[in-house]
Amino acid sequence: MATVASTAEVLIYKILQRHNDEAWVNWAYEMLVAGFETESLLVLAGMRANLDYFEMWDLTDKVLKELKIDYADQDKIITEYVSYVANRVLSGAEKPLAALRTLKNIYFELDYDLLLLDFHDLYYAWEDLQHGEDQWYLDGVDRSNIDQAITSCFRQRLKA
Repeated sequence: MATVASTAEVLIYKILQRHNDEAWVNWAYEMLVAGFETESLLVLAGMRANLDYFEMWDLTDKVLKELKIDYADQDKIITEYVSYVANRVLSGAEKPLAALRTLKNIYFELDYDLLLLDFHDLYYAWEDLQHGEDQWYLDGVDRSNIDQAITSCFRQRLKA
């Protein structure tokens, strides 16, 4: 089922078991604007911040079930989320370093998921190059081409 782009973000929250009222409510509103409508989606779109974690978790599960959106395939959700982030970076909506930091953190949260290893390595290569001339994460990457390597990685992930 085709949905709005930010679906990838809310599904990664489900995998990570994160609570993010604002993102869920904004997503529900985007879905309504895009023409999706269920009773629970309408309720979610009308919610306000500081909601009970368990209530929100149950409501979002209900919305996803009504919309027949499955998040059981973790690899698929990660891949879709990386594409979502790559689109945001390449369109200028998100700064590359912020995106790398987010993906690097998810890499650790998901117990070193190999789908995110490139972003971990790029982040730490970039960080090492801010403090010295050398980095040991990526062959052939130095201060002169680290930004290009980051952009290239995001572009490659969109092609995959």
